[in-house]
Amino acid sequence: MNDGGPLEDMTLVVGRAAAGDPEAWNEIVRRYSGRVWAVCRVHRLGPADAADVFQQTWLRALENLDSLRDPAKFGAWIGTTCRNESLAVLRRARRAQPVDDSWLDDRPGDAADDPVSSFLAADRDAELWQAFRRLSRRCRDVLRVLVVEADGGRPSYELAAAALGMPIGSLGPTRGRCLAQLRRFLTEGIRETGDDS
Repeated sequence: MNDGGPLEDMTLVVGRAAAGDPEAWNEIVRRYSGRVWAVCRVHRLGPADAADVFQQTWLRALENLDSLRDPAKFGAWIGTTCRNESLAVLRRARRAQPVDDSWLDDRPGDAADDPVSSFLAADRDAELWQAFRRLSRRCRDVLRVLVVEADGGRPSYELAAAALGMPIGSLGPTRGRCLAQLRRFLTEGIRETGDDS
């Protein structure tokens, strides 16, 4: 995942870190510390528990760095790992401390108030653009003109055909094939991410 700016591919960074390069490890921590803290905040951990989960998450990352199936998806992996560590801390706390119904009053009632939504949206967008970059140049151009840059959300097939040098009649079927391929790439990514956690 690229968190902004032209950064080195995560596969290379993770490979270098797994080989013992401290600069690569520092780069990974720099890129993803914010995400780890965000997951801790979403789970409403106290400062001490959040610090423990933060450290435990990075320890798990260090232990598993050389065995990740898809280092390019390190961001999703570290988020899932932190979530699992956070939930483990919360389970232990519930066993140790009984809670009454007033605890439910502190929970957000509206999905718009949910602090995790912006985090999940950013993660979803990053996965979408990563899958988009895997498409052929032709598919990227077609989807960019017909979907991403469509004026007011409604594409002009005449303008798109002229811009892409394609017959109008082939735009719809090509768009459909490209969207199906994009959906396939996203589904593969979700399956792989689920397998890694």
